[in-house]
Amino acid sequence: MPKRILIQLDCDSQPSTFDAVVAVDAGADVLLRHGGVTPDNVVSLVHGAMFTRGGADLASTAIFIGGSDVAAADAVAARVRGTFFGPVRVGVLLDPSGANTTAAAAVVAAARHLPLRPGEKPQPRALVLGGTGPVGQRVARLLAGRGADVTVASRTLRRAEEIVARITATLPQAAVSAVEWTGSLQPDTALARLVEQLDLIVAAGAAGVKLLNASGRAVARSVKVIIDLNAVPPAGIEGVVATDKARSDGAAVVYGALGVGGMKMKIHKAAIGRIFTQPEAFLDAEELLAIGEQS
Repeated sequence: MPKRILIQLDCDSQPSTFDAVVAVDAGADVLLRHGGVTPDNVVSLVHGAMFTRGGADLASTAIFIGGSDVAAADAVAARVRGTFFGPVRVGVLLDPSGANTTAAAAVVAAARHLPLRPGEKPQPRALVLGGTGPVGQRVARLLAGRGADVTVASRTLRRAEEIVARITATLPQAAVSAVEWTGSLQPDTALARLVEQLDLIVAAGAAGVKLLNASGRAVARSVKVIIDLNAVPPAGIEGVVATDKARSDGAAVVYGALGVGGMKMKIHKAAIGRIFTQPEAFLDAEELLAIGEQS
């Protein structure tokens, strides 16, 4: 049996140590790490994966695509996909900044309490705070794909609108909109009325940034699920602790970053196992969500 070789293609100059450790723990025997990967220089790296082993041995080579820039990783992934032909391909996992696995874990958690199914009426109403970051934009896309009415919030409306445009380009029927989020809710405003009707709030902003304070939570009186993916104090959402896992808090259940972290790691390790057994596998956010739903 040939050794399992995972080729780590990172768009940042320095490949992620976190991704490398998880890869080894998930069963990679050899890890080949490359930083500064772009669509222009990735083809020769992929050819090295495709043409050095033949037959069944090719399944023991796989590719992981990461980096802090989701758009850059997506561009590399598209070039990798286009380089394969026929059966000459290897399994691929796309998870820039852990965005896909974290987003998948968050949606799995939300679906335990909300009817997140395409065609469900009425649609659950979701707000994604920090919705333009690596994790936030993936959370918004997955929720929209599962039938939620999603509002993407950002301090800059233009950036939120860009994410909405990306989502609707791939999901034309999605109910998704953009809003400028200042963190302050004034009574009797359109933003306050939006928050009053929410079923789900997910905070996916930068570490240590509070996005929803106590007064904002008081406005969200109908919310059923609150998920804060920020593990660094202060909490992104007032009153949520990183270790919260389906803790009842008034009418809502709340999850912290560590509360969804176990599922995130479970998805990540299962995905690495899959790309070594299914050379045709190309695991993006939706495929990772399916893995989480089956766990």
